[in-house]
Amino acid sequence: MDSGDERRRPVILQIVPRLDIGGAERGTVDIARAVVEAGGTALVVSEGGTLETELLRAKARHIVLPVASKSPFTIQRNIGRLVDLIRAEDVDLVHARSRAPAWSALSAARRTGRPFVTTFHAPYNAGGSLKRRYNSVMARGDRVIAISDFIARHVRETYGVGDDRLRRIHRGVDVVGLDPSAVSSERVASLAARWNLPDGVPVVMLPGRLARWKGQTVMIEAMAQLVRQDVVCLLVGVGAGHDGLRREIDQVIAARGLQGRVVPIDGCQDMAAAYRLADVVVSASTDPEGFGRVAVEAQAMGVPVVATNHGAALETVEPGVTGWLVPPGDPLALAQAVGAALDLDAEARVRLAAIARARVVEHFSRARMCAATLAVYRELLPQR
Repeated sequence: MDSGDERRRPVILQIVPRLDIGGAERGTVDIARAVVEAGGTALVVSEGGTLETELLRAKARHIVLPVASKSPFTIQRNIGRLVDLIRAEDVDLVHARSRAPAWSALSAARRTGRPFVTTFHAPYNAGGSLKRRYNSVMARGDRVIAISDFIARHVRETYGVGDDRLRRIHRGVDVVGLDPSAVSSERVASLAARWNLPDGVPVVMLPGRLARWKGQTVMIEAMAQLVRQDVVCLLVGVGAGHDGLRREIDQVIAARGLQGRVVPIDGCQDMAAAYRLADVVVSASTDPEGFGRVAVEAQAMGVPVVATNHGAALETVEPGVTGWLVPPGDPLALAQAVGAALDLDAEARVRLAAIARARVVEHFSRARMCAATLAVYRELLPQR
């Protein structure tokens, strides 16, 4: 993180609405840790959340401001708060990861003459001219980071951002923690016991927060059409919130007679063990994913994946080599692909696991993402 002035440590300020579990939030913590490890000072502004403890363990500093609010009045007030913070901490660069706080961050960065970076985590829907303008703040950075080729195309085509400002940096996963050799059999057995899984039953897993577009109901319909009956499907992460959708999921399971074969799991604190427990991991998103961490994490663990053939899955899953791609919202195609994955013999599974993990380590590691992001910071730090 040498900015050309070895007498002071570069100070990087990231802004994200909250520090709950999610891609933008996880990336914020990862980059904060990388900044500190590279000799810089990492500040994060948010409203707090479950990842705050991990951020502090990384020796970053957390400042609580109401940056999740979309209120124009709060956004305006946050500009002054951020200006004061930037000047008090002598911040060198401001990095925004979401639209509402990005509006405050953009104005604060411009008022203080600091470089401004944004990260596009999703192809934000533009329902009209007002929404399009609201979204456009993410294209106004001195550098605009897209988390996949899919997102980079969207940013070019929708906002006209050229290669002089646009940088594609794939999201990265923890290939050290997500290593099958690092996950003990005891961890896997403990998780299987906690979830009351019968011995020797093949496990299909769909991890993902409870949201209609994540495709949990499509997965249930696919299980109803799966030829094999000796399979348990775990819907991991469908915990609190969205009570109406959760009731709908329970009703669909009952209507298809799949009680005991499709099991909703509120959450999991040991996803590495969960992936090792699975025989197949599914990403059934009906809307295109900006990156799709689940499919990449599963491949890091050497597990066959089935994903929908749109969004960044076209970059992260190699059909016929590391997994299968199926049309979104197609239960029959999903069932057939899951069946094919379950039917792999031992030799084919070992071969797939080796190729999948090697590909993730080469292209989608957290270390690679952090190094590329710090390189973007270095492009702009000489301006200070």
